[in-house]
Amino acid sequence: MKKLIAVAAVAALFSTAALAENIKVGVTPGPHAQIMEKVKEVAAKKGLEIEILEFSDYVVPNQALADGDLHANSFQHQPYLDNQIADRGYEIVSVGPTVNFPMGIYSKKVKSLDELADGAKVAIPNDPTNGGRALLVLADKGLIKVDAAKGLKIGPADVTENPKNIEFVELDAAQLPRSLDDVDASVINTNYAIEAGLNPKTDSIAIEGEKAPYVNVIAVRVADKDAAWLKTLLKSYYNDEIKAFVAEEFKGAVVAGW
Repeated sequence: MKKLIAVAAVAALFSTAALAENIKVGVTPGPHAQIMEKVKEVAAKKGLEIEILEFSDYVVPNQALADGDLHANSFQHQPYLDNQIADRGYEIVSVGPTVNFPMGIYSKKVKSLDELADGAKVAIPNDPTNGGRALLVLADKGLIKVDAAKGLKIGPADVTENPKNIEFVELDAAQLPRSLDDVDASVINTNYAIEAGLNPKTDSIAIEGEKAPYVNVIAVRVADKDAAWLKTLLKSYYNDEIKAFVAEEFKGAVVAGW
């Protein structure tokens, strides 16, 4: 009897090993990386081993995914992904929402938007999607007006009213926290703000409204959208343990989008 039990145990072990899969997931530093570390723990219990690779910008993770160097990435919102696909022809697709990062406006020189002087320099991301998002935040706060017909795809040239004559300084998103010494205000993506020790709920002088259409997503190659490992990845992400971690760790600066 003991021999049979031992044989069964060994068989189960080899069966589990056979089911184990290994995938590479690209993220940006900060919350996306922290959350994926927790997802990795949950996924490991389900037989999925995740190798997490961090990228310091928004361009390389999609190229790496399209090239097959990653199985999935988790760093971008849907409008940015749509723009990347349109511009670069990537055969990648979003497969589910992750978290939302309300964008904040930060300053070391003023305590409110009303204090911005005529000709103030305001830094925004230099990629079209997040730059447009920043302009929409500024428009929502009444600082500027933009061409509504352009939807989410706007740039400084689409500002129709600029009563304070704001000068827009376009920078790589990762550089925005470092720009605060040189500009009057900066509109910063929350993952980079948190990495720099800034919390949009407590440190910003204004924050994006909750209804903005910028929930982040997990993306994969179109060929992998029905892969078995992806189902495990999504089940691991959409887990009560992950939702609790997001709420506790980020105190409302990052919110679950599922």
